Amino acid sequence: MKRFFAVCLLFGTILLSSCTAKPTEAVHIRLPLGYIPNVQFAPLYVAVEKGYYREAGIEVEFDYKYETDSVSLVGADALQFAAVSGEQVLLARAQGLPIVYIMAWYQDYPVAVVSLAEKGIRTPQDLAGKKIALPGLFGANYIGLRALLNAGGLKESDVTLDSVGFTQVEALASGRDDAAVVYAANEPVQLRAQGYAINVLRVADYTPLASNGLITNETTLANKPDLARRMVKATLHGIADTIADPDAAYEICKKYVDTLAQADPAQTKVQKEILATSIEFWQAATPGASDLAAWENMQTVLLDMGMLKEPLDLQKAFRNDYLPAK
Repeated sequence: MKRFFAVCLLFGTILLSSCTAKPTEAVHIRLPLGYIPNVQFAPLYVAVEKGYYREAGIEVEFDYKYETDSVSLVGADALQFAAVSGEQVLLARAQGLPIVYIMAWYQDYPVAVVSLAEKGIRTPQDLAGKKIALPGLFGANYIGLRALLNAGGLKESDVTLDSVGFTQVEALASGRDDAAVVYAANEPVQLRAQGYAINVLRVADYTPLASNGLITNETTLANKPDLARRMVKATLHGIADTIADPDAAYEICKKYVDTLAQADPAQTKVQKEILATSIEFWQAATPGASDLAAWENMQTVLLDMGMLKEPLDLQKAFRNDYLPAK
């Protein structure tokens, strides 16, 4: 009887402790994305809605900041992660910010210069003397343009830059500018849908460069390496699901991109094509892996432009060892 009582008492104690124990709280991550809400962020929305971040013990809040702000905050350890383009990593490290790129999202640099076909801009050299719209003198759009100009043997002084925010389509269609720096998966799709005949110069066709991905800082990697691995794994899961089922991913996007729910059939077709075109940039034999050659090319471009004064230790700028084990 005493033994039975002791077993019952032990069971009751375990049951009581399990009911009163506080669940482990998820780590809150504010994740800057560098652009307005858009179907191009579908994998992140999918990872939230399907619970991949939650399963990893992470609660994600999206923050649509400019890339340069994001890099500074991550470098100062005010934020732990951000989605940025590859050149921002090297520019930040040149300033002493301990940024580390831990997951490649885009396999090709997604920036392009688009123009109306009537302008006859078919090569980077044709940009000479042209007025070019871009969001501003920052971020991947600006670096991508500089790379194209460099490929064409041109300097920034050979063109006129027009900072228009994220209204490049309007600037081009209205005739305000001769060309516009855009994301290859976005604005060209919109322009074609509006009936414009266009030419597109993709940066990736001239210079393979380290592209968009996930960054963190050396402090996070030193103190919370498992958090970095969990963040990468959940994000890659969202990318894989989006590639596997774009239609389901699009439906999820409606919760995050206000304009999608009210879109008419024509607009829906355009947005789905933007997503499909984006997916082409994400597919990889080894998801998340970063290529040293692309980083070497990026560094060479930045050195040629004078944006880097001396070469950096690229092995410290990016890491592949936070990817999920095969």
